[in-house]
Amino acid sequence: MSMTSMPTPPAADQPTLPVADALAPSAAAPAPSDLAPDTPVPAAPAEVSPPSAAPAMSTAECAEQLKQRFPALFAGAPKPIKLRVQADIQARAPGVFTKAVLSAVLRRHTGGTGYLIALSKASHRLDLDGQPTDPVSDEHRQAALDELARRRAITQARRAEEDQARRDRAHLLRDFEKTTLTEANFCALKGLTPEQLQATLAQARQEAAEAPPREMRHDGRGPRPDGRGPREGGRPDRPFNQDRAARGAGGPRNRGNNGPKAGGPR
Repeated sequence: MSMTSMPTPPAADQPTLPVADALAPSAAAPAPSDLAPDTPVPAAPAEVSPPSAAPAMSTAECAEQLKQRFPALFAGAPKPIKLRVQADIQARAPGVFTKAVLSAVLRRHTGGTGYLIALSKASHRLDLDGQPTDPVSDEHRQAALDELARRRAITQARRAEEDQARRDRAHLLRDFEKTTLTEANFCALKGLTPEQLQATLAQARQEAAEAPPREMRHDGRGPRPDGRGPREGGRPDRPFNQDRAARGAGGPRNRGNNGPKAGGPR
């Protein structure tokens, strides 16, 4: 009778591997530390440096650089600038100016009052070397004149407001020096707080001290413009009249070529 052979159990010292380990390759890839010293190690890819950009600078530094590099156009009194000059600057000085800062400086430069005056009077624009290029168009010249007129009107209106405010402060100071009211009642009358009143009065006193002396009227009470002293009695001088002096002494009237009329109708 043949006996069925039974499977031989694994040896005790042979470990049982998990399924994943049993299906894995028998030899694992060596770690970099396990490589021989003479085995070359692949080099890491080199980092690509970004292209060099223009250095950061302020608008003041940019304006100074423009004066130093292109003095024929940007140094001295304002001059009409060639159209599309920003491209010429970048071509002549690549990588020096950023577009944002250069645009801001040129916009402020061409918006100044001095530049508008120069543009309104010039016949041609200038390039970076100071040479005439494009003629100033009538449209651009008129736009400069309109802007100058607008700014002049604003300045005149502001000066008129300042002069009126100065006169109002002087009037308030005179009223306060003459009033018999208390400060609280005076503030209520003028619609001011005590703090506002004191600040306004202080400003009015300072303006009165800084104001130039007013010319004295020629009314006989002060020195006259010709340096002579005041006339007695306060009457202004009249020029000497020989004919009037003769009448005062009893002499005849001087009627020119007609002569005196005796007894005839006038």
